Amino acid sequence: MKPLAIIGIILAGIIILGGTSLVSTSNGIITQDAMVEQMVGQVNSALQRRLDLIPNLVESVKGYASHERETLTAVIAARASATQIKLDASTLSDPDKLKQYSMAQGQLSAALGKLMVVSEQYPNLKADKNFQDLMAQLEGTENRIKIERDNYNRAVTELNVRIRTFPGSLVNALISHVKERQVFQAEEGAQAAPKVSFGAAAPAASSAPPLIPGPAAAPTPAAAGGETK
Repeated sequence: MKPLAIIGIILAGIIILGGTSLVSTSNGIITQDAMVEQMVGQVNSALQRRLDLIPNLVESVKGYASHERETLTAVIAARASATQIKLDASTLSDPDKLKQYSMAQGQLSAALGKLMVVSEQYPNLKADKNFQDLMAQLEGTENRIKIERDNYNRAVTELNVRIRTFPGSLVNALISHVKERQVFQAEEGAQAAPKVSFGAAAPAASSAPPLIPGPAAAPTPAAAGGETK
């Protein structure tokens, strides 16, 4: 075989291997991007579940503490604000939009935290079966939100590292054109899930004006009389 033919075969092999590697890397980047999109959907699903619980929760509190109008109004307003910013590809590629989104969700968490503090002051409310069921669902939903956000952050970190480093950066620039995604940042008090407790009162999230439970209420005259007997 002539030397030129051998060189041609070698070059052809290199081109084929290089092309295969480029396609494989591009497919990997696109697959990771699709996984991130799927995890965005899971985060949205968990957040929507929380939004769906809030109206019933507010109605339950109204039944026992209707005069806590300021707290109830704050929860309703925070819920409305949280629905105004959608979590989608444009939000996740824009740091400012994601910050606005996170702040809205943080305000909702803070408002729910204050509502939990208020509920501690009403024993009859805490004993209500419907309220207890809603609290259990809310606690599970808050945990699910955190898990889904953490999963999303891990997936985005892996994707961003891949498209920033060689050869992924080159392949992405030439073929895939996948944008870097933003991760959820834990803002001060913004991502703190409201504490659901039927014992000691839970503090409100730090991003909201402080609402510190006062000292334990003095015993009623009947109870005091029972203790002195």
